[in-house]
Formats: sequence, C-alpha cells, structure tokens
Amino acid sequence: HGTVAARKAEALAKKFHARYGIGCSPAQRLTRKGKGLANAVLVMYWPLDAEKVEWLLLATDGEGLEQESLQDVGDKPYLKWLGYELVRQPSRGRAAWTWRRSKQEMEELHALIAMQANRKNTAAITETLERIARQPGFHGVRTQSWALCQAALQRGYDGPLPHLFFVQKISHGERLELE
Repeated sequence: HGTVAARKAEALAKKFHARYGIGCSPAQRLTRKGKGLANAVLVMYWPLDAEKVEWLLLATDGEGLEQESLQDVGDKPYLKWLGYELVRQPSRGRAAWTWRRSKQEMEELHALIAMQANRKNTAAITETLERIARQPGFHGVRTQSWALCQAALQRGYDGPLPHLFFVQKISHGERLELE
C-alpha cells in the first residue's frame, strides 16, 4: 500500500495490471487460479480534485508476487489503511473480510461517550453519535457503531439514535482502460 500523485495513479494501475493482472475478467482470474498464479485487486481512494491517491494491493495466495514484500492480512498487527483495520469475521458459516476501527479508537470513543454522559450533555452525545454514523458502513464499523449507540443508551442517553448506513457494492465510477 502507499500513496501516489494523482497524475501518476493511472500509470500505477496499468503497471499493476501488466505485472499482476488486476484488470482480469472473472474467467481470466479462474484460469490464473488454476495455474497456481495469484490474483490481485487494486483498491484506490481517489477523491475528486485530490493531489494524492491512496492505494492498496490485495492478492490471493499463488505465484507471481515473489518480488513484492507482502504482509499476510490475517497476521497481527492487522493491516491498517485509511484509519481502519482489515479483519476476518465469521459470517453465515464462512469467513468474510471487513474493515473496522482500531481498538484504541474504540476505547477513545467509549471514553468520550462516558464523559459526555457523566456531564449529562445530551447534545454532545447526539453530535458524537451522528459523527460516528457518518463513517463508512462496513459490517465491522457498523457493528462497532451499534455498540457505541448501545453504550450511550446504557449511560442514560435518551435522545434519537442515528441511522447506520451500510456499504453496498456498486460501480465505483468509470473503469480504467488497462490494456
């Protein structure tokens, strides 16, 4: 993972496609897997008018990435990207990957809510919960957000709870031409 100037982000994607096949079709990915090759996906955080682009390359087990220094995403400390940790959680009888806040951030949020509740500052708790609800709605983050809402209720908060949004898989803009 790393950061690249926005003007060089497309070139980086093309380089990763040439080396690791990040733009392969599902059929090509199956063929690669059958040959024992790793499949990779490039994730980019590229807001409009950004000067820098954050990128993350995720790959399956297999050959073809030996020249890269890789971190197993199941190892501790967990992979951190854009302030979130990538973790594996059980889901419907299988393991699924999700993003969550770090343990330290959760401790700080619990302490903040406790302090605000001790001061009986309902407006501050409402604002804190609304800020928490605006963070990305990955399953792990949503679970943590709900726990924070419950903690506020247990400490006597009687205000409205915010709606917790979830991340829905959608098209993420125009595809880059990688060929």
